[in-house]
Amino acid sequence: MSEKKDEIILRGLKENNLKNIDLNIPKEKIIVFTGLSGSGKSSVVFDTLATESRRQMTLNYPLYVRNQMPRYERPHADLMQNLSPVVVVEQRTITGNSRSTVGSYMDINPLIRLLFSRIGNPSIGSANDFTSQSSFGRCPECSGFGQVIAPVLNKMIDFDKSLRDYAVKFKPLSPSGWQGRWMITGGLFDPDKPIKDYSEEEFQLLIYGPSNGEKVYAPFHTKNGPQPHEWDGLLPRFTRLYINRDISKLKEVSQDDVLAVTSQTLCPTCQGSGLNPKVLECKINGLNIAEYNQLELTDLLMELKTIQNPIGKSIAQQANLHIIQLVQLGLGYLSLSRKMETLSGGEAQRVKIARHLGSSLNNMTYIFDEPSAGLHPEEVGQLIQMMKSIKEQHNTVIVIEHDLTVIKEADEIIEMGPGAGVNGGEVVYQGRLEGLKHSPTGIALDQKLKINKNPRGIESHFKIENATYNNLKNISLDIPKNVLVSICGVSGSGKSTLMLEVFTEKYPETIVVEHGSIGISSRSTLATYMGIMDDIRAILSKETGQPIGLFSFNSLGACSICKGKGVITPEVAFADPVTVPCEACNGSRYSEEALKYHYQNKNIVEILNLTIDEAMDYFNVPKIIKRINMLKEVGLGYLTLGQTTSSLSGGELQRLKLASHLQNEGQIYLLDEPSLGLHTNDNGKLLDVFQSLVDKGNSVIIIEHNLDFIAASDWIIEMGPGGGKQGGHLLFEGTPEEMLNVDTLTAKWLKSGIDNLNVV
Repeated sequence: MSEKKDEIILRGLKENNLKNIDLNIPKEKIIVFTGLSGSGKSSVVFDTLATESRRQMTLNYPLYVRNQMPRYERPHADLMQNLSPVVVVEQRTITGNSRSTVGSYMDINPLIRLLFSRIGNPSIGSANDFTSQSSFGRCPECSGFGQVIAPVLNKMIDFDKSLRDYAVKFKPLSPSGWQGRWMITGGLFDPDKPIKDYSEEEFQLLIYGPSNGEKVYAPFHTKNGPQPHEWDGLLPRFTRLYINRDISKLKEVSQDDVLAVTSQTLCPTCQGSGLNPKVLECKINGLNIAEYNQLELTDLLMELKTIQNPIGKSIAQQANLHIIQLVQLGLGYLSLSRKMETLSGGEAQRVKIARHLGSSLNNMTYIFDEPSAGLHPEEVGQLIQMMKSIKEQHNTVIVIEHDLTVIKEADEIIEMGPGAGVNGGEVVYQGRLEGLKHSPTGIALDQKLKINKNPRGIESHFKIENATYNNLKNISLDIPKNVLVSICGVSGSGKSTLMLEVFTEKYPETIVVEHGSIGISSRSTLATYMGIMDDIRAILSKETGQPIGLFSFNSLGACSICKGKGVITPEVAFADPVTVPCEACNGSRYSEEALKYHYQNKNIVEILNLTIDEAMDYFNVPKIIKRINMLKEVGLGYLTLGQTTSSLSGGELQRLKLASHLQNEGQIYLLDEPSLGLHTNDNGKLLDVFQSLVDKGNSVIIIEHNLDFIAASDWIIEMGPGGGKQGGHLLFEGTPEEMLNVDTLTAKWLKSGIDNLNVV
């Protein structure tokens, strides 16, 4: 390969499953990395290129600053040259402060507050007075949360149990927390008496605390002797500690834990805005700041354009730049007040993209992780235009993508493969679209859609009646049982509201499989996640007469040097962190003692190194075979039993989640965009899983944009026609063949897919 300055040069890449590969990546182009799920795309783009660029960027800062920044380890590679600063836009949903909204994330809120402080009538004061986090602007009733959150006694207390038996169902105030232990040992209450048997006085003291401002102290015993401790009552304590504080800042409890034992109602004083009524009196053209924040972005643009005041006009124009970027990415149906944590992965990613679009920096490398996620085929064109505009500013755009429309627009395609996991990690093809003929992606590009012309018969239905939640326009429909159903429509059309909110509320037994994290750690493996690790240890223990703990790297069997981690991270002060395989156990995590014992000629490490396919022949225990077969069924046969779940790609994670539910029959499966992270070649495997589930008597419903899945369904339901208030209508319900005779956006793309045409 010739080496030029206008190319990123990568040599000897060995991260994860990469097989010592070399790459020259041209700059100022749109480069699409594609390949099967698990083929090594992320290992090149994120784990090598992005990590090294970030590592080198941090070297520009003084040591005392670097010590406060994320520390990046040098990737396993021989040479990495001509890297640019990177902007990474991933699919992960944006977490953090529970008050974070689209407006705050995009830095539009400060401009709107400034606007109201300058031209709002009647005048209030400074821009800071228009936020629920200031002492003046905060609603006195709900402390700025917008909701009145109140503890519900029946949700928090099991009256049939005693304090010691976890009568208090809220963890931090139960025996598992120090406050709960204090309630048991403090001497004020009988810890073994069921709450229902408490006298009126005891009950009042436990739940509501002493009356009329009195104070009660209990002689709480510690190792230093009795320590007087004030008791204020269960509900007052809960309200003080867990309602009147920002839940997202508390480490010992999650927001979900708090919401599980409370009721939430819209604050009557501020109508959910979190703002002081005095602030809400200040208006521009008849609208207060809360009403501004609730407008759909398309309407907000129109409102801002009506402002004629010179100062106001200049502030509004600055806000318009950010809002236009969101609208151009198909997010015009969102509002500034929309909570970031409620966005889908695809929506969150586009908000992140919009945040970077206003930048005038160039010679950067922008990395996008499947940006078509959550987009209807009709909306992918907007995405492609956005990527082209970034490239035109002399930037490099690197995209991990499976969407064939995006792949066709690439200046250069790099396909990883040929397989996944141990069978991947090589460059199958690099070049322009014309040369992509015989690879998995090339073959997929030439394929036509296969319309299901023999849908299953329908005998019964799930019923939804008069649904009006969010933007749904009084929807009533019958969803067929025991068939494969696709729910489609453009972003914001009401698909998720209809299925993930309304449907699951009516049918709570539904098994919902969403994309996203599974709470993974570096010690979580396929075997532990699928619940068979204990069985494997039990077999070895029974065979050898050794304790079960000897076959766990979290217990007796752990290597004494690395404590079961398999790697050692030496203390290197201010230098870049270094992770080296443990020499004592060669990275196996187990002690020499544990490796002495065998079952069917294999020790614990050799067993965990078996692929799923190999394990099917090795084990003869029905429970293990059944669980392993679930992984094989969802196309994960190439992974090993000991593979850490933290090393899996997004597509692999979702299939793993699905596999963990496959033991049931007669179930309702609801999957949110199951095609996410899947190469077109993998679609067929997942479709086979769905068809098999339906054949076994299950109902499978998928929320999906992927035309392969929609065309293969027995029944299609389309929502629309637009997003936000333009959505929420039922556009179509029927078979794939019937859809070819209607005039909806999905029908348009379905027809084009049959002929393998490019629709503009």
